[in-house]
Amino acid sequence: MLVKIFGAAVQGVDATIVTIEVNSSRGIKFFLVGLPDSAVKESHERIVSALQVNGYKFPTCQIVVNMAPADIRKEGSSYDLPLAIGILAATGTVCTDKLDNYLIIGELSLDGSLQPIRGALPIAITAREQGFDGFILPKQNAREAAIVNNLKVYGVENITEVIEFFNGNKELEPTLVDTREEFYRNQTNFTFDFADVKGQENVKRALEVAAAGGHNLIMVGAPGSGKSMMAKRMPSILPPLSLAESLETTKIHSVAGKLGKESSLIATRPFRSPHHTISQVAMVGGGASPQPGEISLSHNGILFLDELPEFNRSVLEVLRQPLEDRHITISRARYSYDYPASFTLIASMNPCPCGYYNHPTRNCVCTPHQVHQYMHKISGPLLDRIDIQVEIVPVPFEKLADQTQGESSASIRERVIQARKIQEERFESYTGIHCNAQMDSRLLHRFAQPDKQGIQLLRSAMERLNLSARAYDRILKVARTIADLENSQHIKPHHLAEAIGYRNLDRENWAG
Repeated sequence: MLVKIFGAAVQGVDATIVTIEVNSSRGIKFFLVGLPDSAVKESHERIVSALQVNGYKFPTCQIVVNMAPADIRKEGSSYDLPLAIGILAATGTVCTDKLDNYLIIGELSLDGSLQPIRGALPIAITAREQGFDGFILPKQNAREAAIVNNLKVYGVENITEVIEFFNGNKELEPTLVDTREEFYRNQTNFTFDFADVKGQENVKRALEVAAAGGHNLIMVGAPGSGKSMMAKRMPSILPPLSLAESLETTKIHSVAGKLGKESSLIATRPFRSPHHTISQVAMVGGGASPQPGEISLSHNGILFLDELPEFNRSVLEVLRQPLEDRHITISRARYSYDYPASFTLIASMNPCPCGYYNHPTRNCVCTPHQVHQYMHKISGPLLDRIDIQVEIVPVPFEKLADQTQGESSASIRERVIQARKIQEERFESYTGIHCNAQMDSRLLHRFAQPDKQGIQLLRSAMERLNLSARAYDRILKVARTIADLENSQHIKPHHLAEAIGYRNLDRENWAG
């Protein structure tokens, strides 16, 4: 008897329907074809044990299983459940009347219970697009998949529930999630707040500008001056995710297996802080079983690189293209996947090997050559792509002891949201452009053109600081954001002056 049952394969951040064809005939052998990997081939033993423990017998006839399309490699253990149901259906144990209406996915334990899978959300989206009535998967992933509307999502704990459901002996309860209510309820859940930061007003201002325009930023300062502390508060002043951005972000984390059990939509912007020993593959994605890297997990959020010079130079250099293009294409012999990577880079570093260059009270023990060499660990092209470069000095005791709270993240966030609304209206007719940091030269010429006084100020700064053409563009982008924060239609000289001040750590101007 030949039956067909449907599963799915995750490719990049999307899913493809896999048709599992099972044919039973006279004989004693078991054949599994369709380019399965070792984990899929090992499903035979898991299925045999799961059926025996739950009172079912594995068929003694010849079973041939084909997983189509055969040119896509089937990886992982999430095909256990559809394979088991397909085998039982082919031998008459499971009724086939409703099989065509459901997409089934799940990993089996030896006792027949189901283990969570990766990529439940993109699979659910594909199931809806392909017109399936329902999606059966492990209960731990049910809330994640139930985000998708117009699709019945059934979370199950054991293979017996699925068998009884198809045989009409049991009804499954669909998992329901009020996506919008849950999304908006969790949008303001932040652990850290800028109200706790003492002093550092200039750095807080720089972070506000970075958040308002989506600009990359680097903080250079001595150990203990508050670089990491303020970076962790950055998500609390970013504009809230839209529902579409939230869905896209959740999709990436689902594919990477980064969502917790019983998780639903990601409602706040991601903040990723990889260790400086990270490899290139872990940063950009890929690998033997392709996964999104840290730059894609930071999509629509923050990628924070603490102690930037300690990262491997080759790892830092692979950031250059994603910072410009806001996506990364991973091409290998067997696959080519495109992952989104529209993130804001926040970096921090010491000014020298000892950490106390330009410190107000402690002496630096490094030679000028050592300071120069330390800064050279970061390439000029990468530094050019960082719009805002700000120096941070330790907070004096008087400010640390002051009990007065600083401005709250909520207040700063309101200004950021207003500036972003101006930018959204400005770029409404431009596809893929949402904030000032994404402007190209054509848009800069149209929306960020300074007056004659501003041009003269820029010329002086370019000659004095020996800035590159890319740095010139960065200054105009930042100045446009500063003007938006003041709700100014035109870029004025004081906007440019502040933006130029954020380039004072360029290599030619640092340490002589």
